[in-house]
Amino acid sequence: MKPQVLVMNFTHVHEHEKSLQNCEYKWIDCTKLSGTSRYCDNEAEKQLIEKIAPYTPEGIHFIDSGNYHYMSKLWIDKITRPFYLIVFDHHPDMQPALFDNLLSCGCWVKKLLDTNHYLKEVYILGVSEEYINNIEPEYKDRLVVYSDKDLNRKDTLLHIADLKLDAPVYISIDKDVLDTNCAATNWNQGSLSLTKLRDMLSNLAKINNVIGVDICGECSTNLDLYNLRKCTAINDFANKVLIDTLSSHMR
Repeated sequence: MKPQVLVMNFTHVHEHEKSLQNCEYKWIDCTKLSGTSRYCDNEAEKQLIEKIAPYTPEGIHFIDSGNYHYMSKLWIDKITRPFYLIVFDHHPDMQPALFDNLLSCGCWVKKLLDTNHYLKEVYILGVSEEYINNIEPEYKDRLVVYSDKDLNRKDTLLHIADLKLDAPVYISIDKDVLDTNCAATNWNQGSLSLTKLRDMLSNLAKINNVIGVDICGECSTNLDLYNLRKCTAINDFANKVLIDTLSSHMR
């Protein structure tokens, strides 16, 4: 049985992607919500929790651009058993919360580690080396980080391929981990190829119980028509590869 695919529509960008125009996919309209871009205010958080209440954390969730990566926390908080989190991201999203402790795309991983009692450990793959030294030492015992450069090393890839964890796994993918030939995002990007990401996901899903995945990293909609079409075509291809790969291997 293939995993359910769910699309969270914040900016209309997913409407330009053919791979997501499938009558079996469920769409959640978030376009009329305010207080959601990059920072999620308290009222928006309540409304988003209500919108996803009918759904389980299982399946594949598209959550728009990296500005909405905090949605991962809201999906993950629905898991009620011990689990591991694997994040593919060029940024660690481990910043201290700002603005009255609001949930944001830059602090959601830190907030999960601080508040989620089911979370055993976090693996973050593809982080720019410049951000790694800024991670607070107190989290190092529950956090494993591989840099962007690490993912270009054969020994690292072999280690990840053999990573078998003793509890279910949730995977969060920000396409800014990919190089600019493979994705077009609204954040600075890494150097990972789509082929390597596909292979890592295949290996992880083959030997682990991957219960849910979310995907962000769409482009900005504030582009001229030519660049919007160009960028969404690049992301559309990446999204199709990710859907096909995960659908083939998730249990």
